[in-house]
Formats: sequence, structure tokens, C-alpha cells
Amino acid sequence: MKYAAVVLDLDGTLLNSQKKISERNRKAIIDCYSKGMKIIYATARPPRTVKYLLPDELYQLGSFIYYNGAYVDCKFTETTLHFPIPENISKEFLEYCSFGKPDCNLGVEVKDHWFSNKEVDYSAVTNVKESPIVKTIQELKQFEVTKFLVADIPDFNAILERYSSKLNLIITDNGKLLQVMSKEASKEQAVRMLCDKYEISVEEIICFGDDHNDLGVFKVSGYSVAMGNAINELKEISHEVTGTNDEDGVGQVLERLVGVTQSYFG
Repeated sequence: MKYAAVVLDLDGTLLNSQKKISERNRKAIIDCYSKGMKIIYATARPPRTVKYLLPDELYQLGSFIYYNGAYVDCKFTETTLHFPIPENISKEFLEYCSFGKPDCNLGVEVKDHWFSNKEVDYSAVTNVKESPIVKTIQELKQFEVTKFLVADIPDFNAILERYSSKLNLIITDNGKLLQVMSKEASKEQAVRMLCDKYEISVEEIICFGDDHNDLGVFKVSGYSVAMGNAINELKEISHEVTGTNDEDGVGQVLERLVGVTQSYFG
């Protein structure tokens, strides 16, 4: 089958444990692009961090799905989409966390701006050195929220029970982080929208991932590849399991399925 696009998660997938992209993976992506394939980066990360993590040559090749689908940007199709959390639900969620979970660390992403309800070091769960701007709950209520990040509580069961019907809730980072988006926002929904813009079918996609936020994309893509370090739920529904993110798992598959870099790596 001739594949038209490759969808790449970043953390735990394209990025290795040092948050770097190997030469093998880099060359595989460039070769895919040179063959006419669309490159789509689909991540939970915000725009500012993705630009920092990706080498410029790879950044320039891609369309971007940020915040698990809550914000989409594609210069090739001149597409920019934002799916914020509805204002009434956002305010309710802030009140609930403020009074019901007062010890939680609450990050608030507003497009590419980062705020928080308290001074906190998020580096342990987000692997970034930057810090959010601290705002009061009343100040946070004024924003059109793209995504909430909830950390540092024993479990998320109460939040899941209360808001699973109203919001898209995903637990990642080995159970340490709850990511909260609009019900309209998901990686798979964003992938479908970009495919429509590119006039290609989701069946023509190869996708790679490792965590819960990749499950939806795996279910709609033509060929899904779970990393060797992926969660079991993802491996169980994937078409194949490749090497880990420290073993160039992305490059391994692209070499075989798309016929790229074979002479380079044998």
C-alpha cells in the first residue's frame, strides 16, 4: 500500500529518553517527506515546547496537532483550529479543583501561554525547565482555556467520575498527570480534519505512539505502530510493535514499510 502520511507522537515515541531525535529517525522522516508523504506531529505538548524539541529542518516539514488535538496548526493547508474548554465548564472545573482538591497543582494552558494556581516545579512530569505564570482562580476564570494539567493528588478517580461526561480526560506520564481538554479535542479528531484538508484518507496513514492519548489515533489509522516502551493497551490494538524510543523504533518501521534509508542503515 502507498502511504500518504505519517503521524508521530513525540514523547516516548520520536524523542528518546534524553528528549532528542536520533540520526536514524531524523533521516527516515526527511526521506518520507521527500517521497511526498505528509508529516504530522501529534503531541500533548504546547507549540513553544515542540519548536524547542524539534530540529528546525524537521519542524519546517510538519503539520502540528498540539495539546492532544485542542490546537491544530498547518501552514501547508493554511489551517488553524482551536477547541477550548467551554467557558461554563472551565469555570466549574476551576472551582471544583480550588475547593475540592486544594492541594492539587493545576496548570492552565491558553493557546501557547502557561499559567498555574501556585508556584510549582512541573519539570518532573512535563520535562521542561520553564515555569508557568501564577494566577489566582478568579484570574484563571477569565481565560479561554485550551487545556488543564492536574498533578500531585493521590488519584484522579473523583475527577474522572465527575467530569468524564463533560471533558476529555487522559491520564499520562505513568499515572502522574491528568490532561483535561474539551470533548471536541482529541488527536484522532484532529488527524481526521488534517486528512480532509490534505485530501487523503486516514487509511493511508502510518501512526506511531506510546501512551493513552494515542489510542484514538490507532483505532482510525491505516497502520498503527506501538513503541516497545508503549502501554499494553496500545500494543494490544496496534498492527505491530517496534523497538523502543531508545532503539530507533520509528526508523525501523519506516525503513521497511516506506522503503526509506535502507542503503544508509542496511
